Amino acid sequence: MAPDPDRRTALRAGLAALGAAVASAGVAACSGRTPETDKSSASGSPSPSPSSSAAASSTPEAASTPSSNRSAASPPADEVDHAVSGRQQVALTFHGDGDPKLAEALLKEAEADGARLTVLAVGRWLGEHPEMARRVLDGGHELGNHTENHVDIARLSPAGAFAEIQACAERLRKLTGSPGVWFRPSQTQHADPMLVAQAHRAGYRTVLSYGIDPLDYQDPPAAAIADRLLAAVRPGAVVSLHLGHRGTVAALPTVLAGLKTRGLAAVTASELFS
Repeated sequence: MAPDPDRRTALRAGLAALGAAVASAGVAACSGRTPETDKSSASGSPSPSPSSSAAASSTPEAASTPSSNRSAASPPADEVDHAVSGRQQVALTFHGDGDPKLAEALLKEAEADGARLTVLAVGRWLGEHPEMARRVLDGGHELGNHTENHVDIARLSPAGAFAEIQACAERLRKLTGSPGVWFRPSQTQHADPMLVAQAHRAGYRTVLSYGIDPLDYQDPPAAAIADRLLAAVRPGAVVSLHLGHRGTVAALPTVLAGLKTRGLAAVTASELFS
């Protein structure tokens, strides 16, 4: 016996509802992937004026790195120059070379203010002043790789570039027990694909570039360094600075005070990208 009209109507309604639920679940399953963000990979030296990059960023994937704030399905970026966490933080990163007395003065100034820095050390410098490796870490700062000899690494062969990165990594490992999380190429702001590949080969998943460069290595007045930096700084910024320059040491108190006025904390690169 055929079902009565009311029962047929109820069955059709139930089937329609079931079909809609299945379709909705299919859409939800396809929409959870996070697209990979764009970034600059051009190679070249810093521009003649202070720069502020708008490239996208991510967190490196390594055993010693903090957990990523991106989808677990998204691979880490090959290079980062600013963070997009939304936190009121910046990373002051220093190319590690020069007079260790100036480095000591700068580290003490940062520590007195509660700032945590990232030092990308030249391996040759650590060879001449091995005590600086532990000094940086014992002050609550972070230590990374800025090549062994600070040559124009982008002009080297792949084998030559790898040798520069690996030699510094081995020196860091001997002095501290770790090669560090970060690699920054020497004499170029950005890593080209060859340098990215050699950094990966040496164990560095992500190259740490920068988006703000106050050109302190040109030894302008301290006030100019601070003014350039503070005019460009934004939450998530990675700033390039240098140890071994008196103007940079003199500018640091003004820089740190200016960051506080803007509600920004100076943290290590690993903290910034965590």
